[in-house]
Amino acid sequence: MTRFLFLPFIEGFWRYYYIEGQKESRYGENMDIGKALNDSLEYAKDAVWEKWVRWLLLIISAIIFPLLLGYELEVYRGKKPAPEPTDWVKLFIEGIMLLIIGIIYLIPVIIVALIFIGSGVLLATPMSPGAIMAGIGTIAVGVILTLIVAFIVALIATMGFVRFARTGKMGEAFNFNAILAHIGKIGWGSYIIALIVVCIVAIIIGGILSIIPVIGWLLVLIVDPPLAIFVARYITLIYDSVPATP
Repeated sequence: MTRFLFLPFIEGFWRYYYIEGQKESRYGENMDIGKALNDSLEYAKDAVWEKWVRWLLLIISAIIFPLLLGYELEVYRGKKPAPEPTDWVKLFIEGIMLLIIGIIYLIPVIIVALIFIGSGVLLATPMSPGAIMAGIGTIAVGVILTLIVAFIVALIATMGFVRFARTGKMGEAFNFNAILAHIGKIGWGSYIIALIVVCIVAIIIGGILSIIPVIGWLLVLIVDPPLAIFVARYITLIYDSVPATP
C-alpha cells in the first residue's frame, strides 16, 4: 500500500529532475543565499522591532499556534513590509488549513516509521540475543529511511505551503507536478542548500536560547514569532527567485 503513496513523488521527481530539471536549473544559478538571509533578517526585524504591540500579539499567536501559521501565510504571499495581524478569524482558519496540509504531508513519514520501527520493536519482543539484534537492526534501518522520507517530503511540502498561500486552494499544496517543476527551475542543488542553510540558522538560534537556564523557555517564546517570520520570508524569496509555475 505504501508504494502508492509515493507514486506521485517518484513520477514527478523523475520527470522534472532528470528530464526537465537540467534545462530549467539555470534560473536557480542566480539565487543569492546571502542576500536572501539579509533581506529576511531585515524583514523580520522591521516586523517586530519597536512595534511592541504587534510583537506581543504575535507571541500570543505563537501560543495559539494556528494564528501564527496563518500569519506566516501572509508572509508567503510576498507582502512587504510585514502586514499587521488584524483579521484574526481569517488567520486562525487559514492556520488550521495549513496545519491540516502539514499533517497530510506527514502521512508517508508516519507510515514508514510505523512499518520499520514498529517491526523492529516486535522482532525484539522475545528478548533473545538474536531477536534483540534483529530488532535493533530493523529499527536503525527504519530511522534512516524515515529521515530520508521526511527530508524528501519537507522539500516538496515547503513549496506546497507557498502555493497554498498564493492560490488559497488546499489542492494546490499537493500539485506535485507544478511543485516539482518549480523546484526544477530553482535547481535541486541550489534549493536543497538554501533550505539546509536556513534550517541550520533556525536550529542554532533555537538551540542556544533553549539551553539558557530558567528563562530559556521564555526567550524561545519571545523569539519564536520573528524567527518564524524570518524563515517564512526566506522561503518566499526562494520561491520568487524563479517565475511562478502555473
